[in-house]
Amino acid sequence: MKNQKFWFVFFMGFLLTGCAACVINEEAGESSGSQTKFAESLRLMTWNVHNLFDGEDNGNEYDEFLQSSGWSAEKYLGRLNTISDAIGRIDPLPDIIMLMELESLRTIEDIAHSMKSGYSWSHFASNPGSAIGLGVMSRYPLTEIKTHSISIDDDTTPRPVLEARVEIDTENFVLFVCHWKSKIGGDAATENIRRASARVILRRVRELQKEKPDLGIIIAGDLNLNYDEFYRQNASMICALLPDDPYCAQLSSGIQKDFLVISKNKPPLPVHFPNDSIVFYSPWMNELENGSYFYKNDWETIDHFLISNHFFNNKGFEYEKTVIVNSAPFANASGVPVAYNTRSGLGLSDHLPLLLTLKFIN
Repeated sequence: MKNQKFWFVFFMGFLLTGCAACVINEEAGESSGSQTKFAESLRLMTWNVHNLFDGEDNGNEYDEFLQSSGWSAEKYLGRLNTISDAIGRIDPLPDIIMLMELESLRTIEDIAHSMKSGYSWSHFASNPGSAIGLGVMSRYPLTEIKTHSISIDDDTTPRPVLEARVEIDTENFVLFVCHWKSKIGGDAATENIRRASARVILRRVRELQKEKPDLGIIIAGDLNLNYDEFYRQNASMICALLPDDPYCAQLSSGIQKDFLVISKNKPPLPVHFPNDSIVFYSPWMNELENGSYFYKNDWETIDHFLISNHFFNNKGFEYEKTVIVNSAPFANASGVPVAYNTRSGLGLSDHLPLLLTLKFIN
């Protein structure tokens, strides 16, 4: 493969969205209040909600979500209520929710406010001029927010990576919220863009863990890549996700530059890759069946939680489980996602949510 030029730009921003139970120092990124106390467990949710647009035209919408095409504030409100109601049926409610394919900060704020469940921290990220972005809303403080915009040669990833630090009393860990490049344009032709996203995350993880070696990292979102993509592509190219197996280690010469190594082991320590490799646990390799996205009558595993070994050390927040939300109203009787229909206003998304549970150990 020819030499490729990578660069990334990030900035830090803080946003307070109607927080009544806590106070955030925006300049220092410090927080205090009742919501920072320890929780016995912490639930995280990632979900591609599939094109949630508000009812106002700003010039960047997809055609079907323009007012001239019949989209309206009333339809947006109807969809907002449906999404909020669906999430509200999850028991217990997720504490931190990461969403993909949102039009704006307003959309995630509206979800947070409509649920009335203490989601006092909301952040959104998108590229200038993009139709959609991604966001996170949380019941617990999110600080040190960064947005990583990524370019490779003449291509820019459609969406940035959103970084946030979760702080609960003395415990903290870092989230990377992602929506990587789709395969539109061809699997091989677009893989280098997904690898660019992986490279930036990898670089950032190394920076963070150099400062704090035991810092927990969770990567979440729609990566548009199956956990076994390498073998689905007949082992013909290095993918942005590579399993920790001998063949992948040999093919990549053990040099981890622009891919994330994933493992079924707990903790996810390198076995076939060099000892200094950064490896993440993938629930798809050990716990989950079928997939989160049903495409051309086949399941795909493109929505992910990737968890660092920090959450397997039997102290603080410890990994417990990940599940697919494959029941009504998110799925039909066969467990297949019920996609949203713009004409009827029925359905939710063509993706199923994933839920991750962390338990606290003294």
